Amino acid sequence: MPSKKANGEGSVQKYYKDGVLKGWRTTITIGRDDTGKLVRKQFYGKTKLDAIKKKDEYMNKSAAGLLPCDEKITLQEWIKIWLYEYRINDLRPSSLAEYNSLYKNYILNSQIGMRKLKDLKSTNIQAYYNTLVKDKHKTPNTIKSINKMLKPAINQAVKENYIIINPCNNVILPKITDKKEIQIFTLEEEEKFLKSIQDHRNRALFILVLGTGLRIGEVVALKWSDIDFENNELKVQRTFKRVSKINIENPAENKTAIIEQEPKTKSSKRTIPVPLNIMEELKKHKKRQLEEKLKSGDIYVNNDLVFPNELGEPTDTRNLTRSYERALKKAKIDYRNFHALRHTYATRLFEADVPLKTVQELLGHADISTTANIYTHVLPKQKIKAVDRINHLFALYF
Repeated sequence: MPSKKANGEGSVQKYYKDGVLKGWRTTITIGRDDTGKLVRKQFYGKTKLDAIKKKDEYMNKSAAGLLPCDEKITLQEWIKIWLYEYRINDLRPSSLAEYNSLYKNYILNSQIGMRKLKDLKSTNIQAYYNTLVKDKHKTPNTIKSINKMLKPAINQAVKENYIIINPCNNVILPKITDKKEIQIFTLEEEEKFLKSIQDHRNRALFILVLGTGLRIGEVVALKWSDIDFENNELKVQRTFKRVSKINIENPAENKTAIIEQEPKTKSSKRTIPVPLNIMEELKKHKKRQLEEKLKSGDIYVNNDLVFPNELGEPTDTRNLTRSYERALKKAKIDYRNFHALRHTYATRLFEADVPLKTVQELLGHADISTTANIYTHVLPKQKIKAVDRINHLFALYF
């Protein structure tokens, strides 16, 4: 009587197809399905030894915890699981919306997205990135954003044994070399702009950004309770952003909504001193806002917002940007984006010899190197001023 096979030893048989010998096949039982039925896996080889070797490799990987859990799952299927099950509750809404956009535009139904996760190699990802840059003319920043999503997603897949190693680890990203020079207003342009917005509905908003460096999402989210008229300062505690609404069943759906969220970093939550003249402008703005509220009557929504729309609702930054661009045209100033107001504020601080560390804190940058890198056009002038002062000091003794 033949002895009972050891667990995992399996059976080895000759393999025929259409009556022709094709090689050898070994079969093992790897568990049971949800109904309790035995699940078997087969390995094929030209020789008996080849079939046994493939089976043994599988068993060794299984014992070492290196075996993919689901060999059929694709990259796009895994990204969907990772995004909507693992990260749905811990990502900031804007980050979730950004990843959702990257997923549907660059992974879903793409050649790399439909590739089996277990077969994914660094060369596949590298080739895909190269194609996006060369043929699709995508920027290095876009590639960096895609990889920023893929890498942690596949790290999770490694932990879950869907794939043995993360192929993103060996990918070389394109260098970001086209650093754009920031846009600012000259003193003359700033004066022209301020004169041209005398009767503009958003006059106080534009002036406040020029005098505090608030980001566009921060200024539209500002509440009256954030402003301290006694100490002439304001607190940045939230931001508004228009993001894509997430539809798990239909990721390709394209609907958006304005949401309130925490500032991006702890440093973004900050207290900023406000010039006295601007505080007076805010008081005038508050009176004008009260008049709008009375005109709107019961349909006005009281959100305590400093810069809502005419009905008290959050201002859409797209509408605000269009309003700003019209103001530029009226002032006959060449186009520059809304962020130029913030850059102008920072530049004026440097021109007034405000220390780099203080500028960093006022702007809400988490890292001082960020401030230094952005305003490299100003810092050389500061160095020249410092040398001039030293020269003046030595001149007293010669």
